[in-house]
Amino acid sequence: MLLSTAALLTLGALTLSAGGFDRLDLLLLVLLALTSPWFVVGFWNAAIGFIVMRFSRDPIATILPHAARSKPLPEITASTAIVMCVRNEQPDRVVRNLDIMMDDIVTERCSERFHVYVLSDTNRPEIAAIEQQAFETLAAKWAAHLPFTYRRREVNTGFKAGNIRDFLDRWGDRHELMVTLDADSFITAAALRRLVGIVQEDPKLGILQGLVIGMPSTSAFARLFQFGMRLGMRSWTIGSAWWQADCGPYWGHNAVIRIAPFKQHCEIPPLPGTGILRGPVLSHDQIEAAFMRRAGYDVRVLPEEELGWEENPPTLIEYMRRDQRWLQGTLQYVFFIGRPGLKPTSRFQLFFAMMMFLGSPAWVGLLIAGTYALAKAPTPSSVFDPGYGPALLAMILFMWFSARIATIVDVLAQPERRRGFGGPLRFLASAAIETVFFLLFCPILWVCHTLFFLGLPFGRAIGWIGQTRDDHVVGWRQACRQLWPQTLLGVASLGALAVLQPVALPWMFALLAGGLVLCIPFCVVTSWPSLGLLFLRLGIGRLPEETDPPDLLKRLGLPALGWRSTASRRDSRGSVEQPANR
Repeated sequence: MLLSTAALLTLGALTLSAGGFDRLDLLLLVLLALTSPWFVVGFWNAAIGFIVMRFSRDPIATILPHAARSKPLPEITASTAIVMCVRNEQPDRVVRNLDIMMDDIVTERCSERFHVYVLSDTNRPEIAAIEQQAFETLAAKWAAHLPFTYRRREVNTGFKAGNIRDFLDRWGDRHELMVTLDADSFITAAALRRLVGIVQEDPKLGILQGLVIGMPSTSAFARLFQFGMRLGMRSWTIGSAWWQADCGPYWGHNAVIRIAPFKQHCEIPPLPGTGILRGPVLSHDQIEAAFMRRAGYDVRVLPEEELGWEENPPTLIEYMRRDQRWLQGTLQYVFFIGRPGLKPTSRFQLFFAMMMFLGSPAWVGLLIAGTYALAKAPTPSSVFDPGYGPALLAMILFMWFSARIATIVDVLAQPERRRGFGGPLRFLASAAIETVFFLLFCPILWVCHTLFFLGLPFGRAIGWIGQTRDDHVVGWRQACRQLWPQTLLGVASLGALAVLQPVALPWMFALLAGGLVLCIPFCVVTSWPSLGLLFLRLGIGRLPEETDPPDLLKRLGLPALGWRSTASRRDSRGSVEQPANR
Protein backbone atom coordinates (compact mmCIF):
# COMPACT_ATOMS: atom_id res chain seq x y z
CA MET A 1 0.00 0.00 0.00
CA LEU A 2 2.79 2.43 0.91
CA LEU A 3 4.67 1.74 -2.33
CA SER A 4 1.50 2.21 -4.39
CA THR A 5 0.68 5.45 -2.60
CA ALA A 6 4.23 6.71 -3.16
CA ALA A 7 3.99 5.89 -6.87
CA LEU A 8 0.61 7.60 -7.10
CA LEU A 9 1.81 10.77 -5.39
CA THR A 10 4.99 10.87 -7.45
CA LEU A 11 2.89 10.70 -10.59
CA GLY A 12 0.62 13.36 -9.10
CA ALA A 13 3.57 15.66 -8.42
CA LEU A 14 4.83 15.21 -11.99
CA THR A 15 1.35 15.96 -13.32
CA LEU A 16 1.08 19.15 -11.27
CA SER A 17 4.58 20.33 -12.08
CA ALA A 18 3.53 21.81 -15.42
CA GLY A 19 4.59 25.45 -15.30
CA GLY A 20 6.30 25.02 -11.94
CA PHE A 21 5.17 23.72 -8.54
CA ASP A 22 3.60 26.32 -6.26
CA ARG A 23 1.55 26.29 -3.08
CA LEU A 24 -1.68 25.60 -4.95
CA ASP A 25 -0.06 22.54 -6.54
CA LEU A 26 1.08 21.41 -3.09
CA LEU A 27 -2.47 21.79 -1.80
CA LEU A 28 -3.80 19.65 -4.65
CA LEU A 29 -1.17 16.99 -3.95
CA VAL A 30 -2.02 16.91 -0.23
CA LEU A 31 -5.72 16.56 -1.05
CA LEU A 32 -4.92 13.70 -3.43
CA ALA A 33 -2.93 12.03 -0.65
CA LEU A 34 -5.93 12.26 1.70
CA THR A 35 -8.21 10.58 -0.83
CA SER A 36 -5.76 7.80 -1.69
CA PRO A 37 -6.08 5.31 1.24
CA TRP A 38 -9.56 4.16 0.29
CA PHE A 39 -8.87 3.30 -3.35
CA VAL A 40 -5.29 2.10 -2.81
CA VAL A 41 -6.36 -0.38 -0.13
CA GLY A 42 -9.35 -1.29 -2.30
CA PHE A 43 -7.03 -2.02 -5.19
CA TRP A 44 -4.87 -4.42 -3.17
CA ASN A 45 -7.91 -6.10 -1.64
CA ALA A 46 -9.25 -6.63 -5.16
CA ALA A 47 -5.90 -7.86 -6.49
CA ILE A 48 -5.50 -10.41 -3.69
CA GLY A 49 -9.16 -11.38 -3.97
CA PHE A 50 -8.86 -11.91 -7.71
CA ILE A 51 -5.84 -14.20 -7.28
CA VAL A 52 -7.63 -16.24 -4.61
CA MET A 53 -10.89 -16.44 -6.62
CA ARG A 54 -9.25 -17.49 -9.87
CA PHE A 55 -6.36 -19.68 -8.76
CA SER A 56 -7.45 -21.39 -5.55
CA ARG A 57 -9.26 -24.72 -5.68
CA ASP A 58 -11.34 -23.70 -2.69
CA PRO A 59 -11.14 -19.91 -2.11
CA ILE A 60 -13.05 -20.14 1.17
CA ALA A 61 -10.73 -22.82 2.58
CA THR A 62 -7.77 -20.63 1.61
CA ILE A 63 -9.14 -17.93 3.89
CA LEU A 64 -10.69 -20.08 6.62
CA PRO A 65 -9.63 -23.77 6.64
CA HIS A 66 -12.43 -24.72 9.04
CA ALA A 67 -14.93 -23.63 6.37
CA ALA A 68 -13.72 -25.98 3.61
CA ARG A 69 -16.66 -27.05 1.48
CA SER A 70 -15.49 -30.66 1.60
CA LYS A 71 -16.21 -30.84 5.33
CA PRO A 72 -19.72 -32.02 6.31
CA LEU A 73 -21.86 -29.72 8.42
CA PRO A 74 -21.46 -30.62 12.10
CA GLU A 75 -24.40 -31.22 14.38
CA ILE A 76 -25.34 -28.07 16.27
CA THR A 77 -24.53 -28.63 19.94
CA ALA A 78 -24.03 -25.06 21.20
CA SER A 79 -26.99 -23.23 22.71
CA THR A 80 -27.44 -20.25 20.40
CA ALA A 81 -29.48 -17.08 20.78
CA ILE A 82 -30.75 -15.44 17.59
CA VAL A 83 -30.91 -11.76 18.50
CA MET A 84 -32.75 -9.21 16.37
CA CYS A 85 -32.71 -5.51 17.27
CA VAL A 86 -35.63 -3.34 16.15
CA ARG A 87 -36.57 0.30 16.62
CA ASN A 88 -39.74 1.88 15.26
CA GLU A 89 -39.99 -0.71 12.47
CA GLN A 90 -43.20 -1.78 10.78
CA PRO A 91 -43.80 -5.11 12.58
CA ASP A 92 -45.40 -6.94 9.65
CA ARG A 93 -42.16 -7.12 7.66
CA VAL A 94 -40.05 -8.13 10.68
CA VAL A 95 -42.59 -10.80 11.64
CA ARG A 96 -42.69 -12.09 8.06
CA ASN A 97 -38.92 -12.57 8.00
CA LEU A 98 -38.78 -14.15 11.44
CA ASP A 99 -41.73 -16.44 10.80
CA ILE A 100 -40.18 -17.92 7.66
CA MET A 101 -36.77 -18.22 9.33
CA MET A 102 -38.25 -19.99 12.35
CA ASP A 103 -40.23 -22.35 10.15
CA ASP A 104 -37.02 -23.21 8.30
CA ILE A 105 -35.18 -23.88 11.57
CA VAL A 106 -37.93 -26.21 12.74
CA THR A 107 -38.04 -27.95 9.37
CA GLU A 108 -34.26 -28.52 9.54
CA ARG A 109 -34.76 -30.16 12.98
CA CYS A 110 -32.27 -28.02 14.85
CA SER A 111 -34.70 -25.83 16.80
CA GLU A 112 -33.75 -27.33 20.18
CA ARG A 113 -30.44 -25.45 20.05
CA PHE A 114 -31.85 -22.02 19.14
CA HIS A 115 -33.76 -19.33 21.01
CA VAL A 116 -35.06 -16.26 19.16
CA TYR A 117 -34.99 -12.87 20.90
CA VAL A 118 -36.49 -9.66 19.56
CA LEU A 119 -34.96 -6.70 21.37
CA SER A 120 -37.08 -3.64 20.79
CA ASP A 121 -36.11 -0.02 21.40
CA THR A 122 -39.32 1.29 19.86
CA ASN A 123 -40.43 4.58 21.42
CA ARG A 124 -43.42 5.44 19.24
CA PRO A 125 -46.54 4.31 21.13
CA GLU A 126 -48.62 3.60 18.02
CA ILE A 127 -45.94 1.22 16.68
CA ALA A 128 -45.21 -0.28 20.10
CA ALA A 129 -48.82 -1.44 20.52
CA ILE A 130 -48.89 -3.14 17.12
CA GLU A 131 -45.42 -4.54 17.68
CA GLN A 132 -46.26 -6.17 20.98
CA GLN A 133 -49.38 -7.84 19.61
CA ALA A 134 -47.59 -9.06 16.49
CA PHE A 135 -44.68 -10.62 18.37
CA GLU A 136 -46.91 -12.16 21.01
CA THR A 137 -48.85 -13.84 18.20
CA LEU A 138 -45.61 -15.07 16.63
CA ALA A 139 -44.41 -16.42 19.99
CA ALA A 140 -47.67 -18.28 20.51
CA LYS A 141 -47.48 -19.80 17.03
CA TRP A 142 -44.05 -21.35 17.65
CA ALA A 143 -44.29 -21.92 21.41
CA ALA A 144 -44.24 -25.70 21.06
CA HIS A 145 -41.32 -25.79 18.64
CA LEU A 146 -38.90 -22.87 19.10
CA PRO A 147 -38.45 -20.56 22.13
CA PHE A 148 -39.20 -16.90 21.43
CA THR A 149 -38.73 -13.88 23.69
CA TYR A 150 -39.84 -10.31 23.03
CA ARG A 151 -38.56 -7.43 25.16
CA ARG A 152 -39.09 -3.69 24.73
CA ARG A 153 -37.06 -1.01 26.51
CA GLU A 154 -38.72 2.28 27.29
CA VAL A 155 -35.46 4.21 26.73
CA ASN A 156 -32.83 3.19 24.20
CA THR A 157 -29.86 3.71 26.52
CA GLY A 158 -26.61 3.16 24.66
CA PHE A 159 -28.44 2.80 21.35
CA LYS A 160 -27.94 -0.60 19.66
CA ALA A 161 -24.85 -1.54 21.68
CA GLY A 162 -26.81 -0.81 24.84
CA ASN A 163 -29.66 -2.94 23.54
CA ILE A 164 -27.31 -5.90 23.08
CA ARG A 165 -25.68 -5.25 26.47
CA ASP A 166 -29.10 -5.39 28.15
CA PHE A 167 -29.70 -8.77 26.49
CA LEU A 168 -26.33 -10.05 27.70
CA ASP A 169 -27.02 -8.96 31.26
CA ARG A 170 -30.47 -10.61 31.27
CA TRP A 171 -30.03 -13.79 29.24
CA GLY A 172 -26.47 -14.01 27.98
CA ASP A 173 -25.36 -16.63 30.51
CA ARG A 174 -27.99 -19.05 29.19
CA HIS A 175 -26.29 -19.40 25.81
CA GLU A 176 -22.84 -20.11 24.40
CA LEU A 177 -23.29 -18.27 21.10
CA MET A 178 -25.47 -15.55 19.64
CA VAL A 179 -26.36 -14.66 16.06
CA THR A 180 -26.95 -10.93 15.61
CA LEU A 181 -29.54 -9.72 13.09
CA ASP A 182 -30.77 -6.28 12.08
CA ALA A 183 -34.43 -5.52 11.53
CA ASP A 184 -33.98 -5.86 7.76
CA SER A 185 -31.92 -9.07 7.96
CA PHE A 186 -33.03 -12.43 6.64
CA ILE A 187 -31.09 -15.65 7.15
CA THR A 188 -31.78 -19.31 6.42
CA ALA A 189 -31.42 -22.33 8.66
CA ALA A 190 -28.68 -23.67 6.36
CA ALA A 191 -26.70 -20.44 6.82
CA LEU A 192 -27.23 -20.57 10.59
CA ARG A 193 -26.03 -24.16 10.73
CA ARG A 194 -22.95 -23.36 8.65
CA LEU A 195 -21.93 -20.27 10.65
CA VAL A 196 -22.71 -21.74 14.07
CA GLY A 197 -21.10 -25.05 13.14
CA ILE A 198 -17.81 -23.38 12.20
CA VAL A 199 -17.70 -21.33 15.41
CA GLN A 200 -18.54 -24.19 17.75
CA GLU A 201 -15.78 -26.32 16.20
CA ASP A 202 -13.11 -23.68 16.88
CA PRO A 203 -12.95 -22.51 20.52
CA LYS A 204 -10.53 -19.71 19.55
CA LEU A 205 -13.06 -18.15 17.18
CA GLY A 206 -14.80 -15.24 18.88
CA ILE A 207 -16.69 -13.65 15.97
CA LEU A 208 -17.49 -15.07 12.54
CA GLN A 209 -18.93 -12.44 10.20
CA GLY A 210 -20.98 -13.65 7.26
CA LEU A 211 -21.06 -11.78 3.98
CA VAL A 212 -24.42 -10.00 3.65
CA ILE A 213 -25.89 -9.22 0.24
CA GLY A 214 -28.82 -7.09 -0.86
CA MET A 215 -32.32 -8.46 -1.29
CA PRO A 216 -33.86 -8.31 -4.76
CA SER A 217 -35.56 -4.92 -4.99
CA THR A 218 -38.01 -3.05 -7.20
CA SER A 219 -36.41 0.31 -6.39
CA ALA A 220 -34.21 1.60 -9.22
CA PHE A 221 -31.83 3.20 -6.71
CA ALA A 222 -31.51 0.06 -4.59
CA ARG A 223 -31.12 -2.21 -7.64
CA LEU A 224 -28.16 -0.26 -8.99
CA PHE A 225 -26.61 0.29 -5.58
CA GLN A 226 -26.70 -3.35 -4.52
CA PHE A 227 -25.61 -4.57 -7.96
CA GLY A 228 -22.53 -2.39 -7.56
CA MET A 229 -22.01 -3.72 -4.04
CA ARG A 230 -22.28 -7.26 -5.38
CA LEU A 231 -19.62 -6.49 -7.97
CA GLY A 232 -17.29 -4.85 -5.48
CA MET A 233 -17.81 -6.86 -2.31
CA ARG A 234 -16.81 -10.34 -3.49
CA SER A 235 -13.22 -9.65 -4.55
CA TRP A 236 -12.79 -6.87 -1.96
CA THR A 237 -13.95 -9.04 0.94
CA ILE A 238 -12.03 -12.16 -0.13
CA GLY A 239 -8.85 -10.11 -0.49
CA SER A 240 -9.23 -8.31 2.83
CA ALA A 241 -10.20 -11.55 4.62
CA TRP A 242 -7.00 -13.20 3.33
CA TRP A 243 -4.58 -10.63 4.75
CA GLN A 244 -6.56 -9.63 7.84
CA ALA A 245 -6.85 -13.32 8.75
CA ASP A 246 -7.74 -13.68 12.46
CA CYS A 247 -8.16 -9.91 12.88
CA GLY A 248 -11.17 -9.46 10.63
CA PRO A 249 -14.20 -7.17 10.69
CA TYR A 250 -17.56 -7.24 12.41
CA TRP A 251 -20.40 -5.38 10.72
CA GLY A 252 -22.94 -5.54 13.52
CA HIS A 253 -25.29 -8.14 12.07
CA ASN A 254 -25.41 -11.55 10.38
CA ALA A 255 -22.52 -12.76 12.50
CA VAL A 256 -22.01 -15.45 15.15
CA ILE A 257 -20.46 -14.30 18.43
CA ARG A 258 -19.07 -16.29 21.35
CA ILE A 259 -21.00 -14.77 24.24
CA ALA A 260 -18.71 -15.23 27.25
CA PRO A 261 -15.66 -13.31 25.93
CA PHE A 262 -17.89 -10.79 24.19
CA LYS A 263 -19.69 -10.03 27.44
CA GLN A 264 -16.44 -9.88 29.41
CA HIS A 265 -14.19 -7.94 27.02
CA CYS A 266 -16.31 -6.03 24.48
CA GLU A 267 -18.40 -3.64 26.55
CA ILE A 268 -18.10 -0.07 25.25
CA PRO A 269 -18.85 2.49 27.96
CA PRO A 270 -20.14 5.92 26.96
CA LEU A 271 -17.39 8.36 26.03
CA PRO A 272 -16.98 10.83 28.91
CA GLY A 273 -17.23 14.56 28.50
CA THR A 274 -19.45 16.80 26.42
CA GLY A 275 -19.61 17.31 22.69
CA ILE A 276 -21.18 15.76 19.62
CA LEU A 277 -18.78 12.82 19.56
CA ARG A 278 -19.10 12.08 23.27
CA GLY A 279 -21.65 9.88 24.98
CA PRO A 280 -22.86 6.49 23.64
CA VAL A 281 -21.02 5.04 20.64
CA LEU A 282 -23.12 4.76 17.49
CA SER A 283 -20.87 2.51 15.37
CA HIS A 284 -19.98 -0.10 17.94
CA ASP A 285 -19.27 -3.14 15.77
CA GLN A 286 -15.68 -2.62 14.61
CA ILE A 287 -14.65 -1.54 18.11
CA GLU A 288 -16.12 -4.76 19.49
CA ALA A 289 -14.14 -6.73 16.88
CA ALA A 290 -10.94 -4.97 17.97
CA PHE A 291 -11.67 -5.70 21.65
CA MET A 292 -12.46 -9.36 20.91
CA ARG A 293 -9.14 -9.79 19.09
CA ARG A 294 -7.33 -8.01 21.94
CA ALA A 295 -8.80 -10.60 24.31
CA GLY A 296 -7.09 -13.38 22.32
CA TYR A 297 -10.04 -14.59 20.24
CA ASP A 298 -10.06 -14.72 16.45
CA VAL A 299 -12.36 -12.51 14.41
CA ARG A 300 -12.90 -13.78 10.88
CA VAL A 301 -15.16 -13.19 7.90
CA LEU A 302 -16.73 -15.91 5.74
CA PRO A 303 -17.18 -14.35 2.26
CA GLU A 304 -19.92 -16.60 0.90
CA GLU A 305 -22.94 -15.10 -0.84
CA GLU A 306 -25.68 -17.33 0.58
CA LEU A 307 -25.30 -16.48 4.27
CA GLY A 308 -27.97 -13.82 4.53
CA TRP A 309 -29.65 -10.83 2.95
CA GLU A 310 -30.46 -7.29 3.93
CA GLU A 311 -32.62 -4.52 2.52
CA ASN A 312 -30.88 -1.47 1.11
CA PRO A 313 -32.37 2.03 1.31
CA PRO A 314 -34.86 2.55 -1.54
CA THR A 315 -33.90 6.17 -2.27
CA LEU A 316 -30.89 8.47 -2.19
CA ILE A 317 -32.40 10.51 0.66
CA GLU A 318 -32.80 7.42 2.86
CA TYR A 319 -29.28 6.30 2.06
CA MET A 320 -27.87 9.69 3.05
CA ARG A 321 -29.68 9.59 6.38
CA ARG A 322 -28.23 6.18 7.20
CA ASP A 323 -24.80 7.19 5.95
CA GLN A 324 -24.69 10.24 8.21
CA ARG A 325 -25.33 8.05 11.25
CA TRP A 326 -22.45 5.80 10.20
CA LEU A 327 -20.26 8.87 9.71
CA GLN A 328 -20.92 10.21 13.20
CA GLY A 329 -20.33 6.81 14.77
CA THR A 330 -17.16 6.16 12.79
CA LEU A 331 -15.63 9.47 13.88
CA GLN A 332 -15.86 8.19 17.46
CA TYR A 333 -13.20 5.63 16.56
CA VAL A 334 -10.64 8.37 17.17
CA PHE A 335 -11.09 7.78 20.91
CA PHE A 336 -10.36 4.05 20.58
CA ILE A 337 -7.60 3.76 17.99
CA GLY A 338 -4.92 4.39 20.64
CA ARG A 339 -6.33 2.05 23.28
CA PRO A 340 -3.62 -0.20 24.79
CA GLY A 341 -3.39 -3.80 23.66
CA LEU A 342 -5.09 -3.48 20.27
CA LYS A 343 -3.54 -5.42 17.41
CA PRO A 344 -1.89 -3.31 14.67
CA THR A 345 -4.39 -4.64 12.14
CA SER A 346 -7.27 -3.58 14.39
CA ARG A 347 -5.84 -0.08 14.66
CA PHE A 348 -5.47 0.04 10.88
CA GLN A 349 -9.10 -1.03 10.41
CA LEU A 350 -10.32 1.77 12.67
CA PHE A 351 -8.11 4.27 10.84
CA PHE A 352 -9.22 2.99 7.46
CA ALA A 353 -12.91 3.26 8.40
CA MET A 354 -12.40 6.88 9.44
CA MET A 355 -10.50 7.68 6.24
CA MET A 356 -13.47 6.47 4.21
CA PHE A 357 -15.32 9.54 5.48
CA LEU A 358 -12.40 11.90 6.10
CA GLY A 359 -11.47 11.55 2.44
CA SER A 360 -14.76 13.17 1.41
CA PRO A 361 -13.76 16.78 2.29
CA ALA A 362 -10.53 16.13 0.37
CA TRP A 363 -12.51 15.20 -2.75
CA VAL A 364 -14.59 18.37 -2.36
CA GLY A 365 -11.36 20.29 -1.86
CA LEU A 366 -9.99 18.82 -5.10
CA LEU A 367 -13.11 20.04 -6.91
CA ILE A 368 -12.85 23.58 -5.51
CA ALA A 369 -9.06 23.92 -5.76
CA GLY A 370 -8.98 22.27 -9.17
CA THR A 371 -11.67 24.59 -10.48
CA TYR A 372 -9.78 27.60 -9.15
CA ALA A 373 -6.46 26.42 -10.63
CA LEU A 374 -8.01 25.82 -14.05
CA ALA A 375 -10.04 29.02 -14.03
CA LYS A 376 -7.01 31.25 -13.41
CA ALA A 377 -4.66 29.39 -15.77
CA PRO A 378 -4.22 30.36 -19.44
CA THR A 379 -4.62 26.72 -20.55
CA PRO A 380 -5.27 23.38 -18.80
CA SER A 381 -1.82 22.20 -19.86
CA SER A 382 -0.26 24.87 -17.68
CA VAL A 383 -1.91 23.22 -14.64
CA PHE A 384 -1.86 19.53 -15.52
CA ASP A 385 0.99 18.10 -17.57
CA PRO A 386 -0.54 16.56 -20.73
CA GLY A 387 1.97 13.71 -20.65
CA TYR A 388 1.60 12.61 -17.03
CA GLY A 389 -2.02 13.67 -16.49
CA PRO A 390 -3.70 10.86 -18.47
CA ALA A 391 -1.49 8.29 -16.73
CA LEU A 392 -2.47 9.66 -13.30
CA LEU A 393 -6.14 9.63 -14.23
CA ALA A 394 -5.93 6.07 -15.57
CA MET A 395 -4.15 4.92 -12.41
CA ILE A 396 -6.77 6.46 -10.12
CA LEU A 397 -9.72 5.10 -12.11
CA PHE A 398 -8.20 1.62 -12.35
CA MET A 399 -7.60 1.48 -8.60
CA TRP A 400 -11.03 2.97 -7.93
CA PHE A 401 -12.85 0.36 -10.02
CA SER A 402 -10.45 -2.55 -9.43
CA ALA A 403 -12.83 -4.49 -7.15
CA ARG A 404 -15.58 -4.27 -9.77
CA ILE A 405 -13.20 -5.21 -12.58
CA ALA A 406 -11.96 -8.27 -10.66
CA THR A 407 -15.49 -9.55 -10.04
CA ILE A 408 -16.59 -8.81 -13.62
CA VAL A 409 -13.71 -10.90 -14.98
CA ASP A 410 -14.50 -13.69 -12.49
CA VAL A 411 -18.19 -13.73 -13.43
CA LEU A 412 -17.54 -13.70 -17.18
CA ALA A 413 -15.11 -16.60 -16.80
CA GLN A 414 -17.78 -18.86 -15.25
CA PRO A 415 -20.84 -19.82 -17.36
CA GLU A 416 -23.03 -20.56 -14.34
CA ARG A 417 -22.30 -17.20 -12.72
CA ARG A 418 -22.89 -15.38 -16.03
CA ARG A 419 -26.28 -17.04 -16.30
CA GLY A 420 -27.13 -16.07 -12.71
CA PHE A 421 -26.69 -12.39 -13.58
CA GLY A 422 -28.92 -12.68 -16.64
CA GLY A 423 -26.30 -13.60 -19.25
CA PRO A 424 -23.22 -11.72 -20.43
CA LEU A 425 -25.06 -8.95 -22.31
CA ARG A 426 -27.38 -8.08 -19.41
CA PHE A 427 -24.51 -8.36 -16.98
CA LEU A 428 -22.24 -6.02 -18.95
CA ALA A 429 -25.11 -3.58 -19.59
CA SER A 430 -25.88 -3.53 -15.87
CA ALA A 431 -22.20 -2.99 -15.07
CA ALA A 432 -22.02 -0.06 -17.52
CA ILE A 433 -25.15 1.60 -16.12
CA GLU A 434 -23.98 1.04 -12.55
CA THR A 435 -20.65 2.68 -13.41
CA VAL A 436 -22.46 5.85 -14.47
CA PHE A 437 -24.62 5.58 -11.34
CA PHE A 438 -21.49 5.28 -9.18
CA LEU A 439 -19.77 8.28 -10.79
CA LEU A 440 -22.86 10.42 -10.16
CA PHE A 441 -23.51 9.02 -6.70
CA CYS A 442 -20.07 9.48 -5.10
CA PRO A 443 -19.76 13.31 -5.36
CA ILE A 444 -23.20 13.68 -3.79
CA LEU A 445 -22.02 11.73 -0.73
CA TRP A 446 -18.73 13.63 -0.57
CA VAL A 447 -20.57 16.93 -0.21
CA CYS A 448 -23.04 15.38 2.25
CA HIS A 449 -20.16 14.19 4.46
CA THR A 450 -18.38 17.53 4.19
CA LEU A 451 -21.50 19.43 5.24
CA PHE A 452 -21.85 17.11 8.22
CA PHE A 453 -18.25 17.84 9.25
CA LEU A 454 -18.91 21.56 8.96
CA GLY A 455 -21.97 21.21 11.17
CA LEU A 456 -20.20 19.37 14.00
CA PRO A 457 -18.86 22.54 15.73
CA PHE A 458 -22.42 23.89 15.75
CA GLY A 459 -23.93 20.86 17.46
CA ARG A 460 -25.25 19.03 14.43
CA ALA A 461 -25.87 15.35 15.21
CA ILE A 462 -27.90 12.59 13.61
CA GLY A 463 -28.60 10.26 16.55
CA TRP A 464 -30.22 6.84 16.22
CA ILE A 465 -33.17 7.29 13.88
CA GLY A 466 -35.61 4.94 12.21
CA GLN A 467 -35.50 4.07 8.52
CA THR A 468 -38.08 4.08 5.76
CA ARG A 469 -37.66 0.76 3.99
CA ASP A 470 -40.64 0.76 1.61
CA ASP A 471 -40.28 1.99 -1.94
CA HIS A 472 -41.53 5.55 -2.26
CA VAL A 473 -41.26 8.49 -4.62
CA VAL A 474 -39.08 11.45 -3.68
CA GLY A 475 -40.71 14.69 -4.79
CA TRP A 476 -38.90 17.51 -6.52
CA ARG A 477 -39.45 19.85 -3.60
CA GLN A 478 -38.00 17.41 -1.08
CA ALA A 479 -35.01 16.70 -3.34
CA CYS A 480 -34.34 20.43 -3.75
CA ARG A 481 -34.57 20.99 -0.02
CA GLN A 482 -32.08 18.20 0.70
CA LEU A 483 -29.67 18.61 -2.20
CA TRP A 484 -29.46 22.32 -3.00
CA PRO A 485 -25.88 22.62 -1.55
CA GLN A 486 -24.61 19.92 -3.91
CA THR A 487 -26.35 21.56 -6.86
CA LEU A 488 -25.02 25.00 -5.99
CA LEU A 489 -21.43 23.76 -5.73
CA GLY A 490 -21.65 21.85 -8.99
CA VAL A 491 -23.20 24.74 -10.91
CA ALA A 492 -20.59 27.16 -9.49
CA SER A 493 -17.72 24.91 -10.56
CA LEU A 494 -18.97 24.21 -14.06
CA GLY A 495 -20.19 27.78 -14.51
CA ALA A 496 -16.75 29.17 -13.72
CA LEU A 497 -15.09 26.79 -16.14
CA ALA A 498 -17.68 27.48 -18.85
CA VAL A 499 -16.70 31.14 -18.77
CA LEU A 500 -12.95 30.89 -18.12
CA GLN A 501 -11.81 27.43 -19.26
CA PRO A 502 -14.50 25.70 -21.35
CA VAL A 503 -12.12 23.06 -22.70
CA ALA A 504 -11.91 21.56 -19.17
CA LEU A 505 -15.69 21.25 -18.78
CA PRO A 506 -16.10 17.63 -19.98
CA TRP A 507 -13.37 16.36 -17.64
CA MET A 508 -14.64 18.17 -14.56
CA PHE A 509 -18.22 17.14 -15.33
CA ALA A 510 -17.36 13.46 -15.76
CA LEU A 511 -15.08 13.13 -12.77
CA LEU A 512 -16.31 15.43 -10.00
CA ALA A 513 -19.07 17.91 -10.77
CA GLY A 514 -21.54 15.96 -12.92
CA GLY A 515 -23.16 14.18 -9.98
CA LEU A 516 -23.58 17.49 -8.17
CA VAL A 517 -25.25 19.31 -11.06
CA LEU A 518 -27.57 16.35 -11.71
CA CYS A 519 -28.15 15.30 -8.08
CA ILE A 520 -31.74 16.55 -7.82
CA PRO A 521 -33.04 14.79 -10.97
CA PHE A 522 -30.82 11.79 -10.07
CA CYS A 523 -32.53 11.55 -6.67
CA VAL A 524 -36.05 11.95 -8.04
CA VAL A 525 -35.75 9.73 -11.12
CA THR A 526 -34.10 6.81 -9.28
CA SER A 527 -37.08 6.79 -6.90
CA TRP A 528 -39.65 6.40 -9.69
CA PRO A 529 -41.44 3.01 -9.58
CA SER A 530 -41.72 3.06 -13.36
CA LEU A 531 -37.93 3.11 -13.71
CA GLY A 532 -37.58 0.26 -11.24
CA LEU A 533 -40.11 -1.80 -13.21
CA LEU A 534 -38.31 -0.99 -16.45
CA PHE A 535 -35.05 -2.23 -14.94
CA LEU A 536 -36.83 -5.42 -13.86
CA ARG A 537 -38.17 -6.00 -17.37
CA LEU A 538 -34.78 -5.41 -18.98
CA GLY A 539 -32.82 -7.30 -16.34
CA ILE A 540 -30.76 -4.26 -15.33
CA GLY A 541 -29.18 -4.89 -11.96
CA ARG A 542 -30.33 -8.51 -11.95
CA LEU A 543 -28.96 -10.64 -9.14
CA PRO A 544 -28.57 -14.43 -9.14
CA GLU A 545 -31.38 -14.58 -6.56
CA GLU A 546 -33.73 -13.23 -9.23
CA THR A 547 -32.65 -15.72 -11.87
CA ASP A 548 -32.89 -18.73 -9.55
CA PRO A 549 -34.77 -17.57 -6.44
CA PRO A 550 -34.13 -19.66 -3.32
CA ASP A 551 -37.33 -21.17 -1.98
CA LEU A 552 -37.24 -19.16 1.23
CA LEU A 553 -36.84 -15.85 -0.63
CA LYS A 554 -39.85 -16.80 -2.73
CA ARG A 555 -41.86 -17.22 0.45
CA LEU A 556 -41.08 -13.62 1.44
CA GLY A 557 -43.28 -12.48 -1.43
CA LEU A 558 -40.76 -9.94 -2.69
CA PRO A 559 -42.16 -7.96 -5.63
CA ALA A 560 -38.82 -8.21 -7.44
CA LEU A 561 -39.19 -12.01 -7.46
CA GLY A 562 -42.91 -11.98 -8.16
CA TRP A 563 -42.28 -9.94 -11.28
CA ARG A 564 -40.53 -12.77 -13.10
CA SER A 565 -43.35 -15.21 -12.51
CA THR A 566 -46.07 -12.74 -13.43
CA ALA A 567 -44.15 -11.41 -16.42
CA SER A 568 -43.88 -14.91 -17.83
CA ARG A 569 -47.64 -15.40 -17.73
CA ARG A 570 -49.88 -13.82 -20.35
CA ASP A 571 -53.52 -13.11 -19.93
CA SER A 572 -56.04 -14.04 -22.60
CA ARG A 573 -55.28 -10.83 -24.51
CA GLY A 574 -51.51 -11.49 -24.51
CA SER A 575 -50.67 -8.65 -22.14
CA VAL A 576 -48.17 -8.99 -19.33
CA GLU A 577 -49.64 -9.08 -15.83
CA GLN A 578 -48.45 -6.25 -13.61
CA PRO A 579 -46.97 -6.99 -10.18
CA ALA A 580 -48.77 -5.74 -7.14
CA ASN A 581 -47.59 -2.46 -5.68
CA ARG A 582 -45.34 -2.87 -2.70
